[in-house]
Amino acid sequence: MMFGRRLMEIRFHGSDVDACVEVEEGATVRVALQAAGILPSMVIVSYEGTVLPHSTPLKQDVVLLVTTISSGG
Repeated sequence: MMFGRRLMEIRFHGSDVDACVEVEEGATVRVALQAAGILPSMVIVSYEGTVLPHSTPLKQDVVLLVTTISSGG
């Protein structure tokens, strides 16, 4: 009997973002951002007030806050 990997629902929200994607359990924040079409280099992701490195593995369905980084001159 073969067991597939579990899919998780990851929701991103913020002032510029409202997206929901499914990724395999253990996928990183970066992989989930890319699946949602969000450029990782342009955002900071946090969960309950804690900033998450983009290399953080995700292990369950979760809602993450996305803050867009802006720069200019």
